[in-house]
Amino acid sequence: MTVHDQRLPSARPRGMSRGLTLLFAIAAGASVGNMYWAQPLLAPIAEDLGVAPGDAGFVITLTQIGYAVGVFLLVPLGDAVDRKRVVPLIMLGAVLALAATAAAPSFLVLLGVIALVGATSVAGQILTPMAGDLATDEERGRVLGTVASGLMLGILLSRTVSGLVADLLGWRSVFVAASALMLVLAVVLSRRLPRLETTTGAPYGQLLLGVLRTVRGNRRVQVTILLGALPMSVFTLFWTGLTLLLSGEPYSYSTGTIGLISLVGVAGAVAAQGAGRLYDRGLSVQALGGAMLLALASLAVAGIGQGSIIAVVAAIALFSVGLQGALVLAQTRMMAIDPAARSRMNTVYVVGNFIAGAIGSALAGLIWAWGGWTGLMAVGAAILVLGLALWAAQRTRALAD
Repeated sequence: MTVHDQRLPSARPRGMSRGLTLLFAIAAGASVGNMYWAQPLLAPIAEDLGVAPGDAGFVITLTQIGYAVGVFLLVPLGDAVDRKRVVPLIMLGAVLALAATAAAPSFLVLLGVIALVGATSVAGQILTPMAGDLATDEERGRVLGTVASGLMLGILLSRTVSGLVADLLGWRSVFVAASALMLVLAVVLSRRLPRLETTTGAPYGQLLLGVLRTVRGNRRVQVTILLGALPMSVFTLFWTGLTLLLSGEPYSYSTGTIGLISLVGVAGAVAAQGAGRLYDRGLSVQALGGAMLLALASLAVAGIGQGSIIAVVAAIALFSVGLQGALVLAQTRMMAIDPAARSRMNTVYVVGNFIAGAIGSALAGLIWAWGGWTGLMAVGAAILVLGLALWAAQRTRALAD
C-alpha cells in the first residue's frame, strides 16, 4: 500500500480561531468518548445478551485493543494524507461501528463491532497534531491545551452521560445517540477543516516503520514518552481504585453516584489549558515537575483521608489538575521535537500512554487485593517519585528548551 504525496497548496498557518479550536476540542472529546460509553453498561449488557458479568469485561478489553491498533495504523496517516478527508472518513467508520454495536444480536458480535468502535475512535489523535500545525508558535500551547481539555471532558462526561441515558432508555440507546453525534460531527468537520500541506509522501509501510525508528533513535523522544507514560499509569491506577473504594464500605455508593463524584475530575480539563499557556511562556520544564509534585501530594491526601468523602473529593480535584497538566505538557513537548512528523510523534506518545495505562489498570486489582486503597496510593506515589527523578535527571539535557 502506498500513500501518494498529496502536498496541497496552502499558506503558512496564521493561527487557530477560537471557534475552530472549540470545534477541534468538541470533536476530539466526542471521538475518544466512544471508548468509554460501555464502561458503566457492563451489567445491563451482560443481562441482555445472556453472559456472566465477569465476561462482559471483555467489552472494555476489546475496545482498548481496537483503539491501540487504530492509533498505530491510522494516526500516522495524518503526516501523509489530507486530514480534511481522513478525519471525516474515520468518523463515518465510527458511525457504522456504533450503529452495529447498538444492533448487536449476540455477545460475540458485540465484541467484534466494539473493537471497531475502538479502532475508529482515534480522530482526536489526528486532530491534536493538526491543531499544532495550524497554530502559531505563540499560541500552540494554549491551542493544544484546549484540545486536550476536550479529550479529558470526553472521557469524563461519556461515562456519566452513558449511565444516565441507559437508565432512561436502555443501553442500546447510548450507542444510537453516539452514532448520530459522530455523523453530525463528520459532516461539520468535512466543511470546516482547513486544508494543510502534508509533510511527507512516504509509502504507508515506511510511515509505520518511521514510528518505530522515532522511538529507537531519539533519546529525547524516549524520555518524553516515559514522562507521559509514568503519570498515565498512575492515572488509570487511581481511577480504577476509586471505583473500588467508593463502591465498598464505608461509602457503598451506586454507579450513578460514583459517576457524579468523578465529575470533579473536570478540574483537570481546566488545568490542561493552564498548562498549555505555561508552555507558551517557556515554563514547560518547571511546570512539568510542579504538576507531578501536585499529583504526588494529592495521593497523600487521598491515602490519609480515605475515610472522609470531603478529603477524597479534594484529592480527586488536585490529582486531576496535576496529572492532566503533566500529560498535556509532555504531549506538547513531544510534538515540538519534530514539527514535520507531529502525527507520528503523537502516535508513539499515545501508544506509550496506552501501554502504561493498561498496565496501571491491570495492576490496580492486584494491588487492591494486597494493600487496599492505601497500597494503591503508595504504589502510585512510588511511580510518580520515579517520574520526578527522571525529570530532574533530564531537565538540563533532553528537556532543555
